[in-house]
Amino acid sequence: MAPKQKKKSSRRKKSPKPILAASEDMEPVNMESMGHPEIYPLVLTTKTQEIFNCRIDEDITDEQPYKLINKEDIFEDLRNRAAVSDFHPVKKIVQEYPGNELLLVYDKDFKYGLNFYLIGTEEGKENYLNPPEVSEEQEEYKEYIPEDVYIYKPPVSKPWVSLGSEKEIEEASVTESTKQITYMISRKRSEFGAPIKFSDQNASSVKDAYIECTAYPDKNFTLKQLEKDVGMQVIPQIKDISTQTKWTYPKNATTQYYPREFSEEEKETLKQSKPLVDFLNNASISVEIALQQNEITNTFIDDWKHLAEEEGTFGDKTDTHLKEYQSFTDLHSPTEKMITCVSWHPTIYGLIAVSVAVRLSFEDRVHFSGKLLLQPSLILFWSFSDPIHPQLMLESPDDIFCFKFCPSDPNIIAGGCINGQIVMWDITTHADRIENVKAGGSRSKKATLKPMFLLEPESNKEAMYIRHCAVSSIENGHKKVITDIHWLSDTFEINRMGSVFENRSGICCQLVTCSHNMFWDIRPQKPLTPQTTEKKKEENIEIPFDVPSTFLHLDLSWKPLTKVRLSKGETSLDHCPTKISLKEDHLLCKTQDKVLAQSKTAKAEEMNPYHNLESGMPNLLKPIDDFCTKFFVGTEEGEVIYTDWKMEKDPETGRLMPKKPVSLHTIHDGIVHTIQRSPFYDDIILTVGGWNVAIWKESVMTGPLLQSCCAPKRYTSGHWSLTRPGVFYIGREDGYIDIWDLLEKTHEPAQSQNICITMITCIKPWIFSSKQQFIAIADYYGTLHILEIPWTLSRPSTNEMTSINHYFEREVKHLEYVEQRKKIREQEKKEMEQEMAKKKVKIYQKSKEQMEAELKMDYESYLELEKTVLINLGLIKVTEKGSYSDVM
Repeated sequence: MAPKQKKKSSRRKKSPKPILAASEDMEPVNMESMGHPEIYPLVLTTKTQEIFNCRIDEDITDEQPYKLINKEDIFEDLRNRAAVSDFHPVKKIVQEYPGNELLLVYDKDFKYGLNFYLIGTEEGKENYLNPPEVSEEQEEYKEYIPEDVYIYKPPVSKPWVSLGSEKEIEEASVTESTKQITYMISRKRSEFGAPIKFSDQNASSVKDAYIECTAYPDKNFTLKQLEKDVGMQVIPQIKDISTQTKWTYPKNATTQYYPREFSEEEKETLKQSKPLVDFLNNASISVEIALQQNEITNTFIDDWKHLAEEEGTFGDKTDTHLKEYQSFTDLHSPTEKMITCVSWHPTIYGLIAVSVAVRLSFEDRVHFSGKLLLQPSLILFWSFSDPIHPQLMLESPDDIFCFKFCPSDPNIIAGGCINGQIVMWDITTHADRIENVKAGGSRSKKATLKPMFLLEPESNKEAMYIRHCAVSSIENGHKKVITDIHWLSDTFEINRMGSVFENRSGICCQLVTCSHNMFWDIRPQKPLTPQTTEKKKEENIEIPFDVPSTFLHLDLSWKPLTKVRLSKGETSLDHCPTKISLKEDHLLCKTQDKVLAQSKTAKAEEMNPYHNLESGMPNLLKPIDDFCTKFFVGTEEGEVIYTDWKMEKDPETGRLMPKKPVSLHTIHDGIVHTIQRSPFYDDIILTVGGWNVAIWKESVMTGPLLQSCCAPKRYTSGHWSLTRPGVFYIGREDGYIDIWDLLEKTHEPAQSQNICITMITCIKPWIFSSKQQFIAIADYYGTLHILEIPWTLSRPSTNEMTSINHYFEREVKHLEYVEQRKKIREQEKKEMEQEMAKKKVKIYQKSKEQMEAELKMDYESYLELEKTVLINLGLIKVTEKGSYSDVM
């Protein structure tokens, strides 16, 4: 028994004090449920037993299992140990006990659950110490009662404690879910007991003739039967047929089965009648006009369809999403590569070229530079007829990040490398592999793609690798990656000063690259003599035979014609451009004029002028005075710069210096990935960078016409629609493409569509026909997605050009208004500052007498306020004479 008591005492000591303190408000637990409300069980630890001299088996034994404890001793223990005292649960009972001594009884058998219990009443104490005498008859009766016989104890009522059964009863009870409907049928009192006479009458015409109880569906009883138990038995076939007809009122009706004709006499009389003759004479003219109209016009035409816009036979007007048409992936590449640039072939339908680069950071690229030299850097030509094998592969010294087809000859391709070099390819000798030109007279018809199964079997086994025919020198090239490249139009060319002259050659011979903006010319700067040409050929005799000598004079010696620096004001630092947009770009990006491109291709085939470039640049050229030499530039810091490539002489040093930028705006919060002119407006420019998009107008230098809010993900690329002036596509880093439609929304994209799971690197739309358009979307994992543009995004509305033009004009007026308001606000601010300065001067210029008078007035007002406060507080009393006296 002793070990059990120690365990209970240890648990009592380990219990935290705040819990015991909180138990002061709790009622002491008694044995009222067992019929002894005067008994309160207690747990007395060994320490408490020693304090009150009630140790088990020493002070308390089986012969004397109780102990009388003084009430003051219990109070002393409560004061010393507070909530730790074992008598703390019965503190209230001890305080209310009328006597001086309480009876503490040892509960050896744990009858009441604990080792001791306290008797809280004097009556209970007397009954325990002096039990009532039992008569002899009762003692004899007790002797005959066996110990195992159950003694009945009457039940004791307990307070009701809810354990949540009400909710179970409520859920199990049946309640009516439908509302009872009661019909009351009444009649007049005067009609009670009256004789009834039945007759036929119209129920709809007589009031209260009938009462209709129509059926209606009730949702509470429309249950769906999921399982059904059916018993079947073979019985003779029985048919149960019944019919119920709706009685209707009888009506007189007849049906004529045979035509009724006039007799011969009646016909003759009718023909000779004057009313018939007059009717025919009057109606004959109208009938003739109606017959003529039926012959001329189509009576079955639907006028409602002609009120709407004309719809083509291809596509659905309700379809607004891009549809996956085809995809291309380089399965033969051993390394993971991304697509850096995409370009559709200008003349061959269904042929697209992509440049790929290794997905490595700058540090990793430097670390694995030795391994990267062993892997070829390629531009792949994909065809719709074979999505697995590329048609051509153009090799380059390093990874290509941008390339462009020459507008004069699509067989000439220029590209920019990551190491700053420019690479040139000439695929004229390999053009037969990718196109089939059908000769018809002196003109060549439209080039079509030859399917792979029609090619020779040997052509499918080995991939066609084409080496570059010229590359610029490293020491004279860019020091950073070339991020953009553009061919200049064949209508003009520039010199070292940046002046514009007429291009008499009729072909594109110059291009501009973007890293530090440089202009290049593919012609030699000085005409080559036959001797130098022969020496050059002798020196380059080791060049393979399959490399054309078109640009042999440029290989490893190509230098830029001029450089355009973008200086940051007075510092020696320069801006870092990423994309450029020239004035003539909108002419080159309008690819609808296929006939012009094909005619140029035909001229190039008859007599290719790019093979006769060794004559050099012409000396005497006609200058173009009214040519716009300004262009837009996007930088790595998110700046959009509008500057001039024309040089000017420094008046102090006499050196050629670039002009200062016309305007500079920091709109984007990241690298500018796209800066492109609209195909429909030569002065509207789209810029994409960071988390927003902006649209600019070339003649407005105050800011963008449209600036989007911050997007959920960064934008990585963008492109205008080729057929709709108000639509452009924006790619995001999470694989979504935002489609903007300015006719529908100008503050957010009209719709967003998921294309892939990784970053979109390039977007290029392409027109296949008047009824079908495609858009090429490249991603970071090296997959090229070809999607079909729906009818709503490719077909412009009737007045879309005018509506978009009005929108841009309104935005220009809005910007002008904002600038005017800024000037007005600045002027108002200056005027307010001047008025404040004048007031301060007036204050300082006050005389000494004025300042003393103002101080005196302030002091007098203070005294008046003081008297008023004292009177209100009752400290000063006003006499009848108007004087003041203190209240004692």
